[in-house]
Amino acid sequence: MKKQLFTVCLLASLAGSVFAQANDTISKTKAAGSITMGVRDSSGALSYTLGDGKYVGYHVEICQRIIANLEKTIGKKLEVKYVSVTSQNRIPLVQNGTVDIECGSTTNNMARQKDVAFADTTYVEEVRTAVHANSGINSITQLNGKNVATTTGTTSVQLLRKHERATGIDFKEVYGKDHADSFLLLESGRADAFVMDSQILAGNIANSKNPADYKIVGEVLSVEPIAIMLRKDDPAFKKLADDTIVGLAKSGELAKLYDKWFVQPIPPKNARLNMPASENNKQLWANPNDKPVEDYAKK
Repeated sequence: MKKQLFTVCLLASLAGSVFAQANDTISKTKAAGSITMGVRDSSGALSYTLGDGKYVGYHVEICQRIIANLEKTIGKKLEVKYVSVTSQNRIPLVQNGTVDIECGSTTNNMARQKDVAFADTTYVEEVRTAVHANSGINSITQLNGKNVATTTGTTSVQLLRKHERATGIDFKEVYGKDHADSFLLLESGRADAFVMDSQILAGNIANSKNPADYKIVGEVLSVEPIAIMLRKDDPAFKKLADDTIVGLAKSGELAKLYDKWFVQPIPPKNARLNMPASENNKQLWANPNDKPVEDYAKK
């Protein structure tokens, strides 16, 4: 009996040790000699692919700065591995340890905080609507009877339905598997509008065949904090990430990175998004925090 009890206790201890190791990103990456970054294929200027396994963007570059500080902490160079994530699988892949740091376009909200952690917010987004320039659509009220595209696993259409001006508006939801697929629904005429984060809309428009054929219109559906996602219950790595972001904000480097990706020409077509920093972003950089979207709604 004592031997069985000892075995059970030993197995429980080992399981606890494995769980702690999985949630200790600093120790995990030091032991592995590598870190896995979750990236997006088409999340506007935040995170996107140039092909051949190369990923770039505002959040990708911030994550690279965090990793550089992680390397200083552990005293060794890390191999950086990239995993393309989607709106549907990004949270499970962080939870199960496949991805160590997710550098995409994830909204920090209270529901997600039950499953994952977020570094201090690095971008405040406005959710709006993209349409064909000649569509005549300029407002939510004109979406009645239309097909509205959004990306599976995102909250944009729910925000549209909750907006006061959407009362009595009847539209059909059509879903893309990722942001590029959602924009293709608009581009091909299968959708009359694409509801998503403004910078994702702007990025897809800028890289389309004929950018002048599209415009971003309508009311702001939501103001949302977009943040880099981390595993839950890993305070040491969150502190390292937060300290990196606070340092970038205080030095003015965060504002320069924003300008590089949202105002200046970006690859592969040297297109400009022409999205100067909003007052919300400037206020965030002056007072970095990890508040969820629900706190923004209280304003």
